[in-house]
Amino acid sequence: MSVTTTRPRAAARTDSDHVERLARALGWASVGLGLPQLLRPGAVTRAVGVGDGAKQQAVTAAVGARELVHAAGLLTPRIGARWVWTRVVGDAVDLATLARALRRHDGKGLTRTAAATAAVVGIAAVDAYTALRQLRTSRKENTVDLTASTTVGKAPQEVYAFWRRLEHLPDFMAHVEHIRVESDTRSHWRVTAPFGQTVEWDAEITDDAPGQSLAWKSVEGADISSAGSVRFIPAPKDQGTEVHVTISYDVPGGKLGEALARWAGEDPHQQLDDDLRRFKQVMETGEVVRSDGAPWGKRARKEFPQHAAQPLAEDELVDLTREEVHA
Repeated sequence: MSVTTTRPRAAARTDSDHVERLARALGWASVGLGLPQLLRPGAVTRAVGVGDGAKQQAVTAAVGARELVHAAGLLTPRIGARWVWTRVVGDAVDLATLARALRRHDGKGLTRTAAATAAVVGIAAVDAYTALRQLRTSRKENTVDLTASTTVGKAPQEVYAFWRRLEHLPDFMAHVEHIRVESDTRSHWRVTAPFGQTVEWDAEITDDAPGQSLAWKSVEGADISSAGSVRFIPAPKDQGTEVHVTISYDVPGGKLGEALARWAGEDPHQQLDDDLRRFKQVMETGEVVRSDGAPWGKRARKEFPQHAAQPLAEDELVDLTREEVHA
């Protein structure tokens, strides 16, 4: 049995690198835009055709200072991409200011003002694109992807039939407290979370191939976005069924939330590995095998309580010294 994870996924990592590069480019663009506006505001206002009065220059200098603040944030390693949204807000302010200037324009240099407005629209489009990519990448990085597999000594149809009865899942999934089946495709899940919390959501089956595969996902608006699938593949030489499970879900609090969960002993990768180990035991022996050597086990969370350890009986004690003498 094995469990692996790809968190963050290679695709997410590539997206993140792409967004970081875009953010750095926008940072240098902010430097290029901000310095002239701050140092020579009059020249800039004349260039865009809005005059060179004190008010226009003051507004332009303020915009230049803002651009340099954007640049400082965007060029900061590892967090620069988060500053892209400040540029989007700044673009909205700039467009509103230019729209007002166009409405009140006296006609002199109108073409230059219109060209400047079009340029800001283009810049805003790039900023918005980068910001949306950053948001999507951030969501991907907060998603844990787990894959695990095991081989069960039963036929695929039998293994599928057991898993398809979703109310069986709490028998071997430690953190699934209860599943209420509401229809052939809809169910309600209650799951324990780190630090004694409980989350609930509705899920729907999205793919169902009897004896072969099963897939599900949380419905829109669930507390935690999650999805999962399981494939049942005949093992070589009629040795049973290979069970391949894939589960993904959003981590509350992102990487910090996962780190805290690990610290609290709630490693999701180990959880899935343990769940499949128990699934194999349930399918092959009819119950979860328990060890007398770990008396409380997971009873602290009321999960799979085990028998308390007992001292050896008198007839089980062995005098090792006597055995050595006889030997």
